[in-house]
Amino acid sequence: MIELLPLILATVITAATPLVIAALGEHVVERSGVLNLGVEGMMIMGASLGFAGAVVLDNSYLGLAIGALAGMVMAGIFALFALGLATNQVATGLAITIFGLGLAGLIGQPFVGQPRPPIPALVFGLDPIVCLSFVLMVGTAWLLNRTRAGLILRGVGESHGSAHALGLPVLKVRLLAVLFGGLCAGLAGAYLSLIYTRFWSPGMTAGRGWIALALVVFAAGSVWRLVAGAYLFGAILIAQLHAQAGAIGIPSQFLSMLPYLMTIVALVVLSMAGRRGAGAAGSLGQPFVPDR
Repeated sequence: MIELLPLILATVITAATPLVIAALGEHVVERSGVLNLGVEGMMIMGASLGFAGAVVLDNSYLGLAIGALAGMVMAGIFALFALGLATNQVATGLAITIFGLGLAGLIGQPFVGQPRPPIPALVFGLDPIVCLSFVLMVGTAWLLNRTRAGLILRGVGESHGSAHALGLPVLKVRLLAVLFGGLCAGLAGAYLSLIYTRFWSPGMTAGRGWIALALVVFAAGSVWRLVAGAYLFGAILIAQLHAQAGAIGIPSQFLSMLPYLMTIVALVVLSMAGRRGAGAAGSLGQPFVPDR
């Protein structure tokens, strides 16, 4: 069992990587005061367009880049409405998710069942995107907590009115945060189709975008708590696969619902401890319309 531990650990890390990347992006978005419920739609578009681009161009690395850009474009559409037109962020995010799921299925239909070759590992059997996720963890924590840009972003999220009064470009900061979040969601989706499974199928994100959103809530403002939660959920996903194969005597349906059940339990515990909303930006979800 001990000799299998490195392999099991690598498998869990690989399964958790899409959650880590997407959740880190959404964490930055929410610290800026924007609530983006379109993560699932951005992920599935990244998975679909990334896979299509890789097949057409016969290059998985270009496919990853295309998937990331697809997520960013979807984030730009979200920003156009939620920031530019000050629409309701919850409704806009849900619309983006529904739109993304439908369009991704249409784009990916000709590519169903076409496998992709594996991308070579870099170190310890881990692929380049896993290594990039480690850099992203450290970089996000450093940016938000140790830099002037992070202080500005958090200030905009805490009180956009006060930030605007101080002359800070609220909409520009939020736009950049939303685009970064979309880039991460698209990359996470492309990782699913091009590296994790190496094929495309409709609905393959399977709610991972919603789990990423739940992880941000669970993290309560801490990047490292978010990462720990993502790896825990990755372990549950791997356990679910073993259950489906009959390797362990637990129904796979029970393991499938565990991430969502754990999120509910975490929210209840935080609420009972008097930490409801802990870590959330003060202006989260509130539209900002600058003075004219």
